[in-house]
Amino acid sequence: MAEHAERTDHPAYPVGLRLGGRRVVVIGGGQVAQRRLPALIAAGADIVLVSPAATPSVEAMADAGEIRWERRGYADGDLAGAWYVLVASDDLAANDAASAEAERNRIWCVRSDDADAATAWTPATGRGEGVTVAV
Repeated sequence: MAEHAERTDHPAYPVGLRLGGRRVVVIGGGQVAQRRLPALIAAGADIVLVSPAATPSVEAMADAGEIRWERRGYADGDLAGAWYVLVASDDLAANDAASAEAERNRIWCVRSDDADAATAWTPATGRGEGVTVAV
């Protein structure tokens, strides 16, 4: 796809997103979601997890009311009203469909399985002595 090729020919522009109170959809409840959800929760995002299953840690976040969990696979329309989506399921077709919906609706989309198909990337971060560092 020419549009996709043009996007990957240029470096990413670094940006921070203020997600407090804004709808964030996470597709997939596995290890990637488990690692990314705490930062989204800390950012104050209004998080909806769409996944038929989740790790025990992710399930605990839902049980604690930190996220809402739709216990099913992705369906077209799940990203309505979202500002940001994390696509992290093990279902390639669902990942492609969610990514396409995000593109149609101009929603920032991070894909754990295909960074080149994403419209945003999450930098690796580390924390030491009270300072967060992005790499």
